[in-house]
Amino acid sequence: MEQTAPSLEAIGSERPVGRRREDRIVGASRATQRVIEQAGAAARTDLPVLVSGPSGSGKEFVARAVHAWGPRSSRPFLIVACGSIPESLQARELLGCAAGQHPVIPEPHVGLFERAADGTVLLDEIELLRADLRASLLAALSQGTYRAEGSLQAVPLRARLVATTERGGLSPFADIPHHTISLVPLVERREDILPLAAHFLAASAAEAGTKPVGFTTEARDLLLNEIWPGNVRELRARIHQAVRLAAGGAVTAEALLLATEDQEIPSFKDAKRAFETRYVIGLLRRCGGNISRAARLARKDRKDFYDVIRRTGIDPANFRS
Repeated sequence: MEQTAPSLEAIGSERPVGRRREDRIVGASRATQRVIEQAGAAARTDLPVLVSGPSGSGKEFVARAVHAWGPRSSRPFLIVACGSIPESLQARELLGCAAGQHPVIPEPHVGLFERAADGTVLLDEIELLRADLRASLLAALSQGTYRAEGSLQAVPLRARLVATTERGGLSPFADIPHHTISLVPLVERREDILPLAAHFLAASAAEAGTKPVGFTTEARDLLLNEIWPGNVRELRARIHQAVRLAAGGAVTAEALLLATEDQEIPSFKDAKRAFETRYVIGLLRRCGGNISRAARLARKDRKDFYDVIRRTGIDPANFRS
């Protein structure tokens, strides 16, 4: 089952979001279908939403879906990574502050809630906010207004709040009506692995300018048997790099860096050399043997890239028409 969610601009972007292939909720499991149903229900209200789940499980995609499927879809979708803001500046970034409130940063500041206007604010890892600021958010949600630091003027809270957390159980919105959406690890919804893999393959191939060929039988089997400690994020990253290694061919278990228990593990030196060889072949094939163009795509100096080619023993002339 597949639903589309909007694209995410850069963190803090205030542009309306659009739709992208890679920003869909994809999956065939009952757990994913339940998440889609819950996100759809949440999108039809203005209540705050808490999305919980382990790291890499897709919490941000669900938050985007809640925004995209509701009446605020054309408004800003802003994200704040709560753990990336020093505690002393968290209230300033979210609520704003009056001039002179922070001697180090004396100018007034418009907070994220005001910049979001009638859009959505995603508080990523809300548990990393100061406890007193979480209490202020509850008060703002209850009263519909908040105050910037150092200001006595009440400002209407127009933005819709969505929060993510890796800690299940206690909700920061516990005292007010809200929606809760819980995600489970990818290993507990294996029916989603192959649909997600095909989805990420198509997106990565489009980005690389190639046509997706598919996965070998061995690769498909190992995808299903992998533990995926990094969840959906790890699956996406593995397939993204595998598309580059496959150089337009079918994605193999080797390209996915997957292996069965009885397979011999190469040394790091041999694995690195094998990677360089496949990578260089893929680039030269795509660039018709043009070393300068291949170096630009690899984001390397031409001389450094030529040294890599020389180490592999590959002749660029074999790829020129």
